[in-house]
Amino acid sequence: MQQGCTAENWENITVADDFRPGHVLQTDFYGEVTLGSFHKTIEVDGFVKHSGIRRSTLRNCIIGNDCLIENVGCINTTSGASFGEGHVVSVLNEVGDGNVMIFDGLNSQLASLMVRHEQDREFTAAVRRLITKEISEHSLSITTIGNDVRITSTKEITNCHISDGCIIDGALRLRDCTLKSIPSAAVNIGVGVICINSVIYNGSTIANAAKLENCFVGEACKITDGFTAENSLFFANCYMSNGEACAAFCGPFSASHHKSSLLIGGMFSFYNAGSGTNFSNHAYKMGPMHWGILERGTKTASGSYILMPARIGTFSVCFGKLMHHPDTRKLPFSYLIAYGDDMYLVPGRNLTTVGLYRDIRKWPRRDKREKTHGRNSIINFDWLSPFSVGGIMVAKRTLEALREVSGDVATYNFHDYVIKNSSLKKGIKYYDIALRIYMGAVMKRHRLEHPKSAVGTGKWSDLSGLLIPQSEEIRIVEAVKDGTLGSIRDIREEFVRANDNYSEYRWAWSYRLICEYYGISEITEETAAQVHQDYIQARRAWIAEIRKDALKEYELGDIDKAVLDDFMAQLDQETEWENLKYDM
Repeated sequence: MQQGCTAENWENITVADDFRPGHVLQTDFYGEVTLGSFHKTIEVDGFVKHSGIRRSTLRNCIIGNDCLIENVGCINTTSGASFGEGHVVSVLNEVGDGNVMIFDGLNSQLASLMVRHEQDREFTAAVRRLITKEISEHSLSITTIGNDVRITSTKEITNCHISDGCIIDGALRLRDCTLKSIPSAAVNIGVGVICINSVIYNGSTIANAAKLENCFVGEACKITDGFTAENSLFFANCYMSNGEACAAFCGPFSASHHKSSLLIGGMFSFYNAGSGTNFSNHAYKMGPMHWGILERGTKTASGSYILMPARIGTFSVCFGKLMHHPDTRKLPFSYLIAYGDDMYLVPGRNLTTVGLYRDIRKWPRRDKREKTHGRNSIINFDWLSPFSVGGIMVAKRTLEALREVSGDVATYNFHDYVIKNSSLKKGIKYYDIALRIYMGAVMKRHRLEHPKSAVGTGKWSDLSGLLIPQSEEIRIVEAVKDGTLGSIRDIREEFVRANDNYSEYRWAWSYRLICEYYGISEITEETAAQVHQDYIQARRAWIAEIRKDALKEYELGDIDKAVLDDFMAQLDQETEWENLKYDM
């Protein structure tokens, strides 16, 4: 009372044993409230304030130790609170029944599995039971504020679990949310932000009037500058600003920086959206139910448009207004170019670009996730892997078959797309270079021995960052259905196990590839030496093509000579990797 505080019933206010009231001022209490102690000072914008609660309203909540809560309209719990967990959102199909249940514990692999197998009703029911059980075991029924949390100048926090170290400054509304902050990687919520029915993971920042509803935001993401998102997922290291996402599955390192860019009805990873990128999920008249998948490493240039349904192969680049529902899974690393009503495809072109060279090196460096507490989503950065190289093998055969069937003609047709004769020949060359680079690189990474297992010899999947044999993916799905995997932790451990065994699975797949490519039944020391020599030649040819691409860009006239020289010096150092051998 002396400090301007009021309570609906003082008997419902519980405090820590070492609680001191001097740092709780002008605060109103309703319902049952638990307060920690306030002994520390907190740095705020370059100066220090003492922890405590000032000029705020609290109702039915638990406040941890050494928080700073100041100028907050209301921290509240209402009946039926979900805290952002247990909602089933519909990604890809905007008007679907829902396919991903969000909760504190979701990662990109589990979400990918739920999307890929949503038509398997038995699996969907089983995994949702496990998630519901997981939520019931860890979630409290009252709003909780952890230790060392800072909440200032915020209007409303209702039905939220806010973990240790979180910073909320100037938000408009947080309702039914879980902020999974840790002291070494805080969740930051900034000015004008509205978050509803969402889960946000450690190291992520939501700022500058961004608005999220029914979303999951994974580790080290940044969503800012008025970006709006609904029914969407964002995983490790995504960056979103100015634009919009709806029913989007944004896997690791997805980025959209520009106004008027709309990510809708698509699955992405290692993706960059150019300005004005747009997708149409209204193919005809039945509603916004169509969707597409842009496989790992795809880019859309400024002004790009893709008519769904669509499937774009790995590490491809899209230019212009792409109609005819493109499906280029059989021709990865390609350019898709629209000239008016004509659609052109340049197979394998992206294999030899400066952009690809820079991308595959920047992503590991830009992983901002906190390490010591374990990372939630698994990311394998291999750009040439059984998944992508499997596509390259198909691509080389596809082009060779086109040439064999049609002969030496000026143009070839592939799914309503035109491939020029010169592009087809270069595509075969580029794909062969990539195959030889991959085979040599794998030989350097593994002892020369027969594979210990047949696991991995078939097709592979990319579970939003995890490269895994399809046989292992199916085994996990079946184990969830029959109860062998009886918890979310069990499923996550299977993802970790698959990732830990990646080297052996890759070797089993690659051994078979090398034998097929060289027409042999087993790899001898002589074959290994041949593979290595072919690797060196292919790698030098690859670097030479990248040099040509860099010079072509320099000749546009607006790049400093020093920038070009630095890049060329980097390419000069590539020969140092040729004879480096190590086990992985």
